[in-house]
Amino acid sequence: MFAVMAPVTGASASAFAGARPATAARRTAASSSGRAVAMVVRASTPNVNAAAAAAPAAVTTKVARNPNMGKLQAGYLFPEINRIKNAHLKNKPDAKMISLGIGDTTEPIPAVIVSGMVDAAAALGTMEGYGKIGGYGAEQGVGALREKLAEKFYPGLVKSDEIFVSDGSKCDISRMQMLFGPGRNIAVQDPSYPAYVDSSVINGSSTTFDPVSKQYGNIAYLACNAENNFFPDLSGAKNSEIIFFCSPNNPTGAAATRAQLTELVAHAKATGSIIIFDAAYAIYIDNPDCPKTIYEIPGADECAIETCSFSKYAGFTGLRLGWTVVPEKLKFADGSSVRTDWNRLMCTAFNGASNVAQAGGLACLSDAGFAAMMELVQFYKENARILKKTFDDMGYSTYGGSDAPYVWVSFDGRDSWEVFTEIMNKCDIVVTPGAGFGPAGDGFIRCSAFGHRENILEAAERLKKSFAKTK
Repeated sequence: MFAVMAPVTGASASAFAGARPATAARRTAASSSGRAVAMVVRASTPNVNAAAAAAPAAVTTKVARNPNMGKLQAGYLFPEINRIKNAHLKNKPDAKMISLGIGDTTEPIPAVIVSGMVDAAAALGTMEGYGKIGGYGAEQGVGALREKLAEKFYPGLVKSDEIFVSDGSKCDISRMQMLFGPGRNIAVQDPSYPAYVDSSVINGSSTTFDPVSKQYGNIAYLACNAENNFFPDLSGAKNSEIIFFCSPNNPTGAAATRAQLTELVAHAKATGSIIIFDAAYAIYIDNPDCPKTIYEIPGADECAIETCSFSKYAGFTGLRLGWTVVPEKLKFADGSSVRTDWNRLMCTAFNGASNVAQAGGLACLSDAGFAAMMELVQFYKENARILKKTFDDMGYSTYGGSDAPYVWVSFDGRDSWEVFTEIMNKCDIVVTPGAGFGPAGDGFIRCSAFGHRENILEAAERLKKSFAKTK
């Protein structure tokens, strides 16, 4: 016979770990939060009722929770939006939802790129093919891919051995936190991609959250708005060691000019800080005055790391393939090599990107693959133009949408979560509330151009009917 501990729910459920008697089996039950909760099932005892009565209401381990996790506010932005969308669908099961929210690609990966991955996958099923590309690969990435990345995106600027292929920029951002360690002074654009702040908090580089300013302590929030052409006053980062900077910016869609990036690099060199430059949307830049890599700026190789990804280039959001550039010239305060430490960390924390995904990356960088990839990018850029024109015609102030796949729309200071909710309720459209990207984002929404063309056009019509300022 067995005595089973009652399911634990609520806050105690998340802390529940279960005792470990000499003979015990583990089962799971769903808690009120929907998570699986481990329960311990004791071996047969002489007195089942006595054993049940003696069992504690909740059993914990000796392991204290990481206090930095407790500092995080609510959930990560995009899963929260998805949760709200699902609740909306539960109330309106027949609603035809259109997502302009999370920046997830929607169009098929071009056939020439898929073909490269199919061939690689098929090769893994043969003795000869497996011998060539099977098994563990180099943690830094396939040599041919590193060479092609240097040739296509950094000609004359970056060497192939300074490029580290990975499973994407978001993953590398968290690994960079490991590289630099806790207790760093961090600066971020405000608004910006929430992973910069959240990973800094988790890593122990912030103090408590201030509900009034909606900011974490020890993180410098550098306001980017129309008044400063979406380039911040860098004096706010005078004490920062690490500066996260994204161009084109997610969410505003603003691409930094050559003069602005020159100022950023000069600031980093003068203060001794390191820039983490997120170029995830660089391929969307058309403006010749806006560099597609920070290494176009002289001296950037002495103060900047750049990270990029195939996610929004070729639809690899689920395949996971990206890269990070760590220049040989980049040094820590003691003169030691940042690149050497990054290589050591990658060898410890990463087993290398999927060999099939890397074959897809090589196919992307072939002449035919690159042309197909650019055609896909142009498709999303046209979606952005449609959305931008829609809001412009409706009488709203809009930003981005030309050098980026995002349109940043001002709702004249209204609470952005209220606008998000109103658009969902009236139009069955999901957007992203600007406040989710930082306090300076409140009063705005972000609209993503990643969508089927028919959905983008339908969304435009729905928005015009419910939210047009001008008739």
